[in-house]
Amino acid sequence: MSNAEIRGRFVWHELMTTDTDAASDFYSQVVPWKAEDSGMPSYSLWMSGKYRAGGLMALPEDDASATPPHWIIYIGTPDVDGTVAAAEKLGGKVLKSASDIPNVGRFAVLSDPQGAAFAVFTPAEGSGDGVPPGGAVGDFTWHELSTTDPDAAFDFYAEVFGWTKGAAHNMGEMGVYQLVSHGGQDVGGVYKARDNSTPPSWLSYVRVADAAKAAGAAKSAGGRILNGPIEVPGGSWVVMMLDPQGGAFAVVEPPKAAKGSAGASDDDSEDSPPAKRAARKAAKKAPAKSPPAKSAPAKVAAAGKSAAKKAGKAVKKVAKVVKKAAKKVVKKAAKKVAKKVAKKSVSKPAAKRAVAKKTAAKPKAKAKAKAKGKAKGKARSKK
Repeated sequence: MSNAEIRGRFVWHELMTTDTDAASDFYSQVVPWKAEDSGMPSYSLWMSGKYRAGGLMALPEDDASATPPHWIIYIGTPDVDGTVAAAEKLGGKVLKSASDIPNVGRFAVLSDPQGAAFAVFTPAEGSGDGVPPGGAVGDFTWHELSTTDPDAAFDFYAEVFGWTKGAAHNMGEMGVYQLVSHGGQDVGGVYKARDNSTPPSWLSYVRVADAAKAAGAAKSAGGRILNGPIEVPGGSWVVMMLDPQGGAFAVVEPPKAAKGSAGASDDDSEDSPPAKRAARKAAKKAPAKSPPAKSAPAKVAAAGKSAAKKAGKAVKKVAKVVKKAAKKVVKKAAKKVAKKVAKKSVSKPAAKRAVAKKTAAKPKAKAKAKAKGKAKGKARSKK
């Protein structure tokens, strides 16, 4: 790879700490690394199998009390001095001037305008660029910048390293998570720090086979878990932690499809934090050709709704029949009552006549009875 192609790549990761021996013991238990002598004074290499994963060195004694243990990222450039000058013009600061490492390359340590520290590096001819081939277990696979001004920070890195914006994801109260792209690949993210009292900083993710196991090993070895293990969209598991000396780093376990499928694409096997995994998942999701099958509860609900609808229709039908029958009964009863009333009205004169006749007949009966009594009396007197 030429130096021109290395611009903007994350090419190296270095732990600066107060106790290199303790750090070596800790990391060898959490991630698949072993610390090996580099051949340079007071500098060790983190080896992941046969590949170099990063470096380990002690903080300078005059720096140890002021600077806490930390990881620092190295970003590739074909011209360290030119990059330093460009960074200063854009508001960056030089923390360590450009210098050479014999047979290794040239580097400088800077901070962006918001204060996050990083290094720039140009590898020496034939030394390689320090980047393992692919995203294997033990490799750094993702980088996040937590900062006070994400937009200004991104503009700075875009100008200095040619980075471009990937997708931007609204994370609600956490704000916008802006993906960083380099060479057509998403390589990191930038977001606003939730607590402005925390200095802006970079956080790097190491790929592991089992995030939960790494978290357990870290706690047993004296580390501190900041967050996780948590599953992120896409199936990856991440853990953010501090080593016993205070250096912050993260581990990521790839989704099962990426771990178990030999035919998975590079994009499928690449680890990433929540925002990137969500973006990839959304991009790959095809519209459904047909509505999904109803679940058992949904079927029961649908059946209940249908039965209720049918019952409602039946009730309406019965009510209609009852109403019609009631109407007929009422009509018939009304006719009967009317007939009785009419009949009663017609019979009144006859009743009156009968009463009158009866009344008139009473004097006649009395007279007849009286006459009859007189006749009987006369007959007795004759005798």
